Amino acid sequence: MRNFTFYSPTFFVFGKDTEKDAGKYVRRFGGSKVLIHYGGGSVVRSGLLDRVQESLRAEEIPYVLLGGVRPNPRSGLVYEGIELCRKEGVDFVLAVGGGSTIDSSKAIAAGVVYDGDFWDFYSGKRITKALPVGTILTIAAAGSEGSPDSVITREDGMYKRGASGDAIRPKFSILNPALTQTLPPFQTACGITDIMAHLYERYLTNTTEVEVTDRLIEALLLTMIHEGPRVIENPDHYEARANIMWAGMMAHNNSCGVGRTQDWNSHNIEHELSALYDCAHGAGLAVTMPAVFSYVMNHNVMRFAQAAVRVWGCQMDFAHPEVTAMAGIQAFRQFLKSIGMPGNFAELGADEKDIPKLVENLCRGDGRKGSISGFVTLTEEDCTNIYKLML
Repeated sequence: MRNFTFYSPTFFVFGKDTEKDAGKYVRRFGGSKVLIHYGGGSVVRSGLLDRVQESLRAEEIPYVLLGGVRPNPRSGLVYEGIELCRKEGVDFVLAVGGGSTIDSSKAIAAGVVYDGDFWDFYSGKRITKALPVGTILTIAAAGSEGSPDSVITREDGMYKRGASGDAIRPKFSILNPALTQTLPPFQTACGITDIMAHLYERYLTNTTEVEVTDRLIEALLLTMIHEGPRVIENPDHYEARANIMWAGMMAHNNSCGVGRTQDWNSHNIEHELSALYDCAHGAGLAVTMPAVFSYVMNHNVMRFAQAAVRVWGCQMDFAHPEVTAMAGIQAFRQFLKSIGMPGNFAELGADEKDIPKLVENLCRGDGRKGSISGFVTLTEEDCTNIYKLML
């Protein structure tokens, strides 16, 4: 295990009707004028936005609204939010929605207090200062409600990139599993897939002797395998929703990633798909991960074999561990299919002719030097081969 520091100061408020206290928590964490940032649609139709506004009025906290966040959030709305916050003297950003809304809120919070272009943070500059952010989560998926991370798509070039810094960890996050009960099955399944991806990206490590975090990751993957089908079958199953929601936070606040190298190649490869085709991130990951795993498996076949045995219940073949490893990958692929996720380019809406463009953006775009690194360093040829495995 490697040396590490870990700081996760978010105050979590979990349970039914907790969004009604949002104003109290904004007040507690120093907000005196708030930007409520949201997408639209169900947040408005369900009355959630009204309840949030009422909670702020009860605390006599003024606010301004900025809706319009879309999946794979765009830089244009971030620039609009930065300008609005500066104009209105906002000192707190409250995200009401899923990971896209939270990521957009974090980008705005960082950009308001920065003299340069906020995209600097998505080109490698660490975020060290930002307005405080709070969240009210409506989909268990991205884990942004507890993480120091944000992902934004820059419309000039359609580059999807991430930024990080403890300054954008939410001050508080309100997690009411009941708010996720109205999600369509496809969105629920996308969230489950994203959570499992965050776990696998940490599991694929080149660091040895990390049994504690291995076991934490395995436990959370087993939770998703158990709860995923239950919630797909019965969307109103509150307890299943609750377990998935907390697992989503645990998967990405990095408590499972400390002291070890991590991968993130699957995410990088998928980001080009969702940037180009605007597909759901979880759906893109469902197509990407089995292809990446199959391609890099021999780098450390025992890591994949361990997951196959401990998570997927496969029998260990010590004479041929690659057989066990591949059985685990196939079990994962079958699980994703069982919850309604796509399995190839065609089902995702992607096109083989775009592979050169995907690889160019992935390996050369926005200042990259011809490869991506994680569990394995992947060249342009490797990435081309991986995309072809998705066909």
